[in-house]
Amino acid sequence: MEKRYEEYAYVLDFLQHGRPGLHPSGRAGYRAGALIQCVGEEFFTLLEALVKEGLILKPNDRVYVGKDSREEVTYIIGRIGFDELTAAAKAELPTVISRIVLNREKWFVNFFNTARAITPRMHALELVPGIGKKYMWQVINQRERKPFESFDDLQKRTELPNPVKLITKRVLEELEGESKYRLFTRAQ
Repeated sequence: MEKRYEEYAYVLDFLQHGRPGLHPSGRAGYRAGALIQCVGEEFFTLLEALVKEGLILKPNDRVYVGKDSREEVTYIIGRIGFDELTAAAKAELPTVISRIVLNREKWFVNFFNTARAITPRMHALELVPGIGKKYMWQVINQRERKPFESFDDLQKRTELPNPVKLITKRVLEELEGESKYRLFTRAQ
C-alpha cells in the first residue's frame, strides 16, 4: 500500500524562536529557527515544521507540507503527539478542526451516508459524541430513503444537533488518544 502524506496543513501555533528545549550543555535553550505546529487537512496529523527564514505565519494559515517545493516550510521535523502541542496550539485546535470539517463537508456527509457497524454491538455512528441508538437509527433510516447531501440536509432530516461540532469533538478525542477506534485520524 502506498504511504500517503498530508499535502496541506493549518497552522496552530507559530514559535518565532523555536521550541524551548535542552541545550547539549544541559541548560535550557531553543531549537534554532522559527517553527510551526500544525494539523494536516486530510488525516488530522499533528506536525511540527521549520519555517523559512523571515516568514511569519499566523494560526489558521493554510500551508503546503507535501513532498514538492514548499513556499513557507523548509522542513517537516515530524509528527508530534497531542501532549507536545503548546497551550496556544491546543486552544486553536477546535477552531481549525471545525474549519477543516466544513471545508471537507462532502467527505464527512459521505461518512454519514456509508458508516457501518464496527462490531456486532457497535456502529461507527455511535462513536461520534452525541449520537446514541436513537440518532443512529434516524441517520440509517433517512439515508436508506435518500443519501444526505449536506450537513444542513442531515440536520433537518435527523434532528441531529450540529454535525460539525460533533465531528470536531470526535476528532479531538482521537487526537488526544481517548479512543480505541479511529474514524477520522491516523495513529500517531
